[in-house]
Amino acid sequence: MSSSDENSTSGQPQSPGDYSFDQVECEISVSAAKAEAEAAHRRAHEAIAAAAEQAQGEKLTIKTASGWVHGRMEETEGKLVRSWRGIPFGADTSGQHRFRAPRPAEPWEGIRYCNEFGPVAPQPTYSWQDRIIGSEDCLHLDVVRPNTDEKLPVVVYFHGGSFIVGSSHMLMLRGFQLTEAMNVVYVSINFRLGALGYLDLRSLSDDCVANPAVMDQLLALQWVQENIAAFGGDPDSVTAMGESAGGAAVLTLMTSPAAEGLFHRAIAQSSPIGMIHSRTQSTWWARELVKRMALPRGSTVDALREAKGDDIVRAGQSMMWRNGELLHLNSSYAPTVDGDLIPDHPLEVFARGKQMDVPLLIGTNSDEASFSKFVFQREHIRQRAAIRFLASYDEENAPKVVDAYDGGTDRSDFAELLADALFWAPSVRVAQSHVLKNSTWMYRFTYASKALKALGLGAMHSMELSNVFGDMSASRASLLLRLGSSEDMESLTALMQKHWANFIHFGRPGDDWPEYITSASQAKFDMADNAPAHRATMTFDVPHHVDYDPRRKRRQAWNDYNMLEWGLGRPDILAEIEFLLEGFGP
Repeated sequence: MSSSDENSTSGQPQSPGDYSFDQVECEISVSAAKAEAEAAHRRAHEAIAAAAEQAQGEKLTIKTASGWVHGRMEETEGKLVRSWRGIPFGADTSGQHRFRAPRPAEPWEGIRYCNEFGPVAPQPTYSWQDRIIGSEDCLHLDVVRPNTDEKLPVVVYFHGGSFIVGSSHMLMLRGFQLTEAMNVVYVSINFRLGALGYLDLRSLSDDCVANPAVMDQLLALQWVQENIAAFGGDPDSVTAMGESAGGAAVLTLMTSPAAEGLFHRAIAQSSPIGMIHSRTQSTWWARELVKRMALPRGSTVDALREAKGDDIVRAGQSMMWRNGELLHLNSSYAPTVDGDLIPDHPLEVFARGKQMDVPLLIGTNSDEASFSKFVFQREHIRQRAAIRFLASYDEENAPKVVDAYDGGTDRSDFAELLADALFWAPSVRVAQSHVLKNSTWMYRFTYASKALKALGLGAMHSMELSNVFGDMSASRASLLLRLGSSEDMESLTALMQKHWANFIHFGRPGDDWPEYITSASQAKFDMADNAPAHRATMTFDVPHHVDYDPRRKRRQAWNDYNMLEWGLGRPDILAEIEFLLEGFGP
């Protein structure tokens, strides 16, 4: 039998799944060649960066208040940027320093080579191994700037992650493309998370602070004021910017007297600012943590300082997912109203006009909670869940809000109700309050690729980051984003980066984005009768357009709803912890 006969199948044509040895060998060779080409491409870029680093050696060596740091060159889309990774701004927060105010980083001798990112804050990995990553020595930040000597405005970025995960150097947030496209100095920071950063334990003992993570953020902003000029940044032109929990951090800092003067513009993307903890919540969750740690009921913070940090993170995860409180919008972690650093609920501070007097760019995505379409299978269960979500804050007005979403029985209405409760309604409330103080611009991100639309996911939470940061490949949904028009994605990215850059440089987005104006602000500032239409909202889609007072009926349905105090609709919880509140005040 000839070799050709051996490679045939009795004269039958081969199916697409049948491969000869030669074909497999050929494909292996092609794959190997492709891998080698990619490796050569990578080595070429590294060589370019290394050569530039050698040439720019002196400009990469910077003197900070704690000591000298030396950075590296990064190549992005054919351009070079200067980068300093893992600069410490705070000292170790472990052991006896746990749950206390952060301390500035210890000074060092000689030059610190900042070529590697610092450790992330302790956090879960959501793997079957129940593994915890990170270190309590996590107070580091990263600086990136264009490869020029210009004095540039500064962006300080606060990462998201539901107050429990995330870092300054997540692939999307490294800022290499953003700093080049927007011509800014970009600073991304780490801060404590979860039970170690966003849990007020003062009900256990007063030997701790209510808001460790917020204090970390303030320390980082103070570091920027003291050191950023050495990196070519303008300390008098700092924009605080964040998404999700990071957006809540920005708005919270706007209401903290301690942050006054530390930044001059604010960008809050998809901020769950209504989730700020009340005294009731902080007491509830402090006791729950003690319970999950299997400690005696009368334990103090000292017992938690002696425990392993990883065990605290695991216990914190257990109490968040296993007691059903998320069904009452009672998240374990958030900043806490302490009467000092955070004097009152941020929404109340905005309503009274006591927040920072700085320009604000704020907005949300249209399908923030699209995942919830698949949580409950029956209509009556969805409706009951919708009421339960809202009643924990305001039992009286919850039904009125749910009615505006047709009872929340339809999957899309239910998902939209949840998204609006968490993100849109609080953001609208912030915007309509802030227009009485300073210029405000509002957006709604609605763009979704064909694949995301087909899956019913739409413009999900955090999808706008691919456009703002200009790095589609860094998104966890990058494959779904690629299944669409690359031209649409590129044009939308250019548009959003233009508006964000304009705001960062000049305190306003492009001229085709009108300010958010209400009848109250029109009256206060004595605007002419022919003032622009109210509640202008830039809708980012293809094509983009401006809507005026979008979704008006649903906006109005939230007017009387009290989103300031979790627990008012939970008499069972209030009764259970009433004795714990005695003598405990902010």
